[in-house]
Amino acid sequence: MSDARTPAQIEADIISRREQLAVVLDEIGVRVHPKTIMGDAKAKAAEAVDRTAGRAFVAVNRTVSDVKAQFVSEDGAPRLERVIPAALLAVGVVGLVVVSKRRRKK
Repeated sequence: MSDARTPAQIEADIISRREQLAVVLDEIGVRVHPKTIMGDAKAKAAEAVDRTAGRAFVAVNRTVSDVKAQFVSEDGAPRLERVIPAALLAVGVVGLVVVSKRRRKK
């Protein structure tokens, strides 16, 4: 068996290689197109924002749960020994703000 190729086989190989090269060049053209580069950059930025927002959500959720645990027992009943002082403090702060605003108006 001979490894010699016929001119028709060589020509067919050349045509096949040209088609493959054309596909590769088209892919490269799409990848380096400014719209593609811009779209990739936007996607990466959106992913970073989503990741950061997710971390922030988890941190806030954890903080809210921790604060809630201070005022509500595990069975769901309010801890009056903590709720009442916090409520009185909130009323006092609101009262000071109202008095301060009334003094400014005069």
